[in-house]
Amino acid sequence: MKTRFAAAAALPLAAMIALAGCSGTSGSGSMPGMDHGSGPMATATTAADASETDIMFVTMMIPHHEQAIEMSDTLLGKTGVDDRVTALAEQIKAAQGPEIETMEGWLSDWGVSMSGGMSGMDHGGMMSESDMQELADAEGGDAARLYLEQMIEHHEGAVDMAQDEIDDGQNSEVVDLARSIIDSQTAEIATMKDLLASV
Repeated sequence: MKTRFAAAAALPLAAMIALAGCSGTSGSGSMPGMDHGSGPMATATTAADASETDIMFVTMMIPHHEQAIEMSDTLLGKTGVDDRVTALAEQIKAAQGPEIETMEGWLSDWGVSMSGGMSGMDHGGMMSESDMQELADAEGGDAARLYLEQMIEHHEGAVDMAQDEIDDGQNSEVVDLARSIIDSQTAEIATMKDLLASV
């Protein structure tokens, strides 16, 4: 997953825009593993301190966070789930919601739009539609275990993406967020692995 993100981040933004403009929603012209609508579009007012790596990280991390919240909402709507797992799901929602708002604010400041979103991109531990359906169908202890397994993979993908931003990003605020994501999600991965052994 890390190498795929790094490769995507290395593409000139103009090339990404050109690809997004001709790919449609899910046609034969789309890049492998990517179904992102019109994708991120930069205007002439893009801030000078936001590099292509910064923009790519933010436009990929927003739908990544959104899916984590969707997974957590799915779990929280179930009964018979271990209280420790529901508390973790609430914690993830509480952390990632404000981060989404921060990142959306940056895109606005940079003159970048995400029309169509990028939630279909195969990157960073994103769950497939079948994965999400499996979680939706699970109940009780099975749902708790599946949520933990899926979220560990999801978090590991986010950590890889954040490390790429730290290595290659330019904007100090974005790099700081990437460091925060690594710190918080690495700790949550450890918690989830402990929980898996006891739920």
